[in-house]
Order: sequence, then C-alpha cells, then structure tokens
Amino acid sequence: MPHVHRKLGPETEPIKVTLADKPLSILQMLRTGRRNVVATIPKAAVTDGVIAGHMGYPYYMITDPKAIAHVLSDNVENYVKPPFTRKLLSPALGNALLLAEGKHWHWQRRAAAPIFNPRNVAALGPLMSAVAENTAARIAEKQEDDAVNLYQHMVGATCDIITQVTLSAPEHFDPQEIHASIERYIATAGKLTFADLLGLPSWLSGLSAMAGYRALKKLRKNTALAITSRRAQGPQDVPDLLDHLIAAQDPKTGERMDDQLVMENALTFIVAGHETTALALTWALYLCAFDPEVQDKARREVRAHLGTRTARVDDIMHLPYIRMILDETLRLYPPASIISREAVGPDTLVGHPVEKGRNIVIPIYALHRHERLWDAPNAFRPERFAKPKEIPRYQYIPFGDGPRICIGMNFSFQEAVIILATLLARFEFDLIDGATPRPEMILTLRPHNGLWLKVRPAR
Repeated sequence: MPHVHRKLGPETEPIKVTLADKPLSILQMLRTGRRNVVATIPKAAVTDGVIAGHMGYPYYMITDPKAIAHVLSDNVENYVKPPFTRKLLSPALGNALLLAEGKHWHWQRRAAAPIFNPRNVAALGPLMSAVAENTAARIAEKQEDDAVNLYQHMVGATCDIITQVTLSAPEHFDPQEIHASIERYIATAGKLTFADLLGLPSWLSGLSAMAGYRALKKLRKNTALAITSRRAQGPQDVPDLLDHLIAAQDPKTGERMDDQLVMENALTFIVAGHETTALALTWALYLCAFDPEVQDKARREVRAHLGTRTARVDDIMHLPYIRMILDETLRLYPPASIISREAVGPDTLVGHPVEKGRNIVIPIYALHRHERLWDAPNAFRPERFAKPKEIPRYQYIPFGDGPRICIGMNFSFQEAVIILATLLARFEFDLIDGATPRPEMILTLRPHNGLWLKVRPAR
C-alpha cells in the first residue's frame, strides 16, 4: 500500500498546471492542446491583462477584469460563441440555451429562468440528500486500506441527481450509460484538430469527431422518446425539469419550446449539470486531503450542526466554511477553465482595437491565479471567501458572468454543499504517495486517471 500523507509542509502548494513559457505556434498548440488545453495558456496571462497573438487567426487573451466585464456584460451582444465552440458542442446541444445567440437566446433565457428560482431548486433538496446518503454508503463499503477513486463516486452522484431531476423516466435512462456516452463524445469530438485551429470546415476534423457524435445518438433518441411520452401522459406528480421545459413560456412573447428545443435544453442541463459539480466536489476532496487543517475545521463545522446525519437544504445556511471551500476550489480548479468569444463587429477593448472576427480568449484558470489580483494566488486558502461580496466582480468567474452567467449556478452549489458536508461528516480523506491527481482539460478540467485517496471513518 502506498504511503499515506496526513501532514504537509506549509510551503507546499496544491498541484497546478505548468503554463507555457510563451504563446505557442500552431503545431505546439495542437500537440499540447490535445493533452491539456490549459497548458497552452502562456505564463504572461497571470501577470499581464491583455495578450495579443495570432494562430491562424488573430486573438486577444484577456485577464483584465475590466476587459472581461466589457466582453461578458457591457458589450455582450458583440461577442458570440466562436465556431470552434459550436463545432464541439452543437452535435450534443444543438441551438439550446448554452449555444444560442441574440433573440433566440433571450427568449429561451426568459422562459427557462423560473425553472431555477430558489423555491424550485430548494424543492430538489430531498433528492440530493438521498443521493448523498447513497454515495456515502457506497464509499463506506470499501475496505479501510483500499485506495478509492473519489472522482468516479462524484460523477456517479451528480449524474444520478441530474438524471432524476431532468428526466424521471427510468425506462429510458441509465445514469451510467448517460455518463459513458458523454465520456465517449468528449474523448473523440472534444479533441483539438488542425481544422479547429485554422477555422476550417468541421468535416475536416475527421472520423474521430464522427465517432463522438455517434456516441450521443442513443441519448438524443431516448430523450426524444421521453418528451413524446411526457406530452401524452402529462406532467409528473412532482414536476421534473422535463415538465418545466415543456411548460416553459417566454413571458414577453408567449413563445414556447418545440420538442427539438426541449430535447436540446434537457441535454444541456444533463451534460453541463453533472460534470461541473462532480469536478468541483472531486477537487474539493483533493484539497481537503491536501490540507488536513482545513479538512478538520470543516468537519468540526459539519459535526456541530449535523452530527453524522445526511445534510439537507435547510442546513446550508449553517455551513459557511463548506461554501468557502467550494468557492476556493472553483478558483483553483474551474471546470470550464477557458472560454472564448468572437467579435461580430469592431470594438475597442481597454484601449486595444478589436476588428470583426477577432477571437477573445478568457483563460479563467489564469485569471483565478493572477498575481496582481490575488494574494498567494496558488495557495489553498478558503478564508479568502469569508466575505465573497468584497471580491471584485469579474475577478472570480467560475460560472461566467454577465447576462449569460450559468443559469444552474445555485443548483450546483446546493448539491455540492449537501454532498461535501455529508461526506466530511463521516469520512477522513488522505493523500496517497504517487497518486497526486494531475489536472488536465479537454472540455473540462479533470484529474487525469481520477482522484485516488485513502478513506477511513471519521473519528
């Protein structure tokens, strides 16, 4: 059995991605990006505010909060999802909320917003608590001297939640099969190609992308069947997300979603809704194992309020340190570590001219570790979020910001707090020599080969 760590030196920082010494050429970008897109970010992104570059097309990489605010909020209509992003995601998500632009986005957002109001999200708490309890029970079945892949358990938990919340139709859906199809899609269609980097037609991306699209075919078909069945039978006694999407109506225009758009939005919430939360929980558990003092402090808070029972929605307000840990985790390891936009018209960005077609890259991973914005930017310090309203806006954007901020942000935090608090109440998590997780990004920032920790009952 590899050696288990309980204490680390105070000078030690959690694992991080080594950034590029300088902007990469197309060949270097392709070679590096196919393994880890975050590793293509130049080191200057954590010291400068705007970096100009050219990679088959001109781009600005921005970590200046004023520039980010301009792109994501002040002049948001001028900056749209670039063709590369649409190529990666449209086979799965079509023209749903995540990828829609302009008027088509506005009416969908207005129609979908009530689905995620605080009352509806809180009503999902019992389901989240039940999944947290089941997850803890599965972990408890492991032998005390076993290494446990916590990433696998967190993916299972959040996939169970989002599947039940979105589609309470077990005859059509198996959470494990859903995750497997998403994995196959990301492993194939999600890889960088020359065609992507040069902005060439998507069919030049090759057969691997086609294999990725095929991986989603059954998921799309089963979702379509569930929608047809639900329209015929009517809503569930306790409406799920599918019921809400079918009933959703733009309060301004009265427009409703057809079956195609209901399907694409349901898949958007499934794909985006489980992966990001699973990663936040995975990296939070790694950081708690990395810093036993933080873990012990969190457990004291949880035990003082819960004992060892499963966390519930009404417990969340009594668990501020758990929320701090999750915020700090999302700062260090944002699941969507890089986002891009394309200018549809000329503009000026903090003094830099922007011509039509220029790509704007926001490396959230670098923004969250910027040396001018954060004290000890690579250190794990949950207390920096003790007063989150004091952190300047557009300096911390794990869910994006502006009008297009993630619609499911509160849903994600609610399930993450419930699951993390339940696990910390019952278990201690320790690092294992030789099993440090390596952060790598294809579409999201994952631990390469999972997160393996020693798990034992908490004392």
